Amino acid sequence: MKTKSDRSFDGIAAKFQHNIYNSTKGKVRQAVLLRDLAELDILRQPTQILDVGAGQGQLSLALAAQGHSVHLTDISADMLQIAQRQAQQQQLANVSFEQIGLAELSSSHQKRYPLILCHAMLEWLAEPEQAILQLKRLLAPGGILSLMFYNKDAKRFGNILFGNFDYVAADFQVKKKVSLNPQQPLVPTDVEKWCKQAGFRLLQKTGVRCFHDYLRDRALQQSHFDQLLALELQYNRMEPYASLGRYQHLLLKADA
Repeated sequence: MKTKSDRSFDGIAAKFQHNIYNSTKGKVRQAVLLRDLAELDILRQPTQILDVGAGQGQLSLALAAQGHSVHLTDISADMLQIAQRQAQQQQLANVSFEQIGLAELSSSHQKRYPLILCHAMLEWLAEPEQAILQLKRLLAPGGILSLMFYNKDAKRFGNILFGNFDYVAADFQVKKKVSLNPQQPLVPTDVEKWCKQAGFRLLQKTGVRCFHDYLRDRALQQSHFDQLLALELQYNRMEPYASLGRYQHLLLKADA
């Protein structure tokens, strides 16, 4: 029986950049995360930040440009190389990079951070529940974890809307995996339970792409992007919209 393994994006980093980061999907995600993080008191002064599974580092580099020191980690050398090039182009000196997985990072590093970012990574891991505990070990007492993950409930909802009934009935299992589709979408109540068991307190929940992915006319994602983004930001903390976000963004505070 084949065992699950953590997913690396070596070999497809450029495709990821084009299809995700440079798309309206990526623009909505970046805007929502920056808005949520900007409201944290901890970021009102220069802060040391750890970005786990940083990928190409768009969010981290934006925070570094604001004066924060960010350490970016990822298992993909290709993704980190793109992040490094972007940092050099922006002449950012307060960033560092390390090719390492979360399990090794949590067991080998002694440094603890007041803020950790872990965005769109859990759903690519073989053992996402363990990752919550590993992240907690890297967080300073009373620190904050910014956790964003792919929402299985929203994936089910969207596929039913578009008539993909067989795909939903098979619990999204297909013979040929689409390389950029998360291998293990997560049930939000499960993730919240894992976080509570690990000693986190939920500060805030935000839906990411609550409307964007459900538009019948996909052309509106670009032609009316500003209006769409304004609506996302207005309603994505309100229910039922927050729970319909393709991703869930949780701000969590560790026990002191």
